Amino acid sequence: MVISTERKPIEYYLGLEYPVTLIPDPSGGYVAKIEDLPGCLSQGETKEEALENIEDARRLWTETTYEDGQDIPLPRTMSKYNGKFLLRMPVELHAKLDREAERNKVSLNMYMVSKLAER
Repeated sequence: MVISTERKPIEYYLGLEYPVTLIPDPSGGYVAKIEDLPGCLSQGETKEEALENIEDARRLWTETTYEDGQDIPLPRTMSKYNGKFLLRMPVELHAKLDREAERNKVSLNMYMVSKLAER
């Protein structure tokens, strides 16, 4: 079964704000990329120039992708993530983790977040 969604006007996609990653280039300047838009990257001699250039690249990437009839990914900041998820585990493991959290004088939630962050 295929579920189709109505395509929004190009202005909607052009108005979206995507996180930009700036990477110092070892030979000088900066590379800017938008990880949510595959292949959308640019560069500049300064951070400001790289950010201006990535905005132009984002606009061109979006217009070209839209004209080709391809899907435009939404920014990850608009995703379904809210910082919560349900995790099922064996009772014995749950008890062990709870004891470890108590020994560390933190909540089980805080303990699990710190353990996950270590990975």
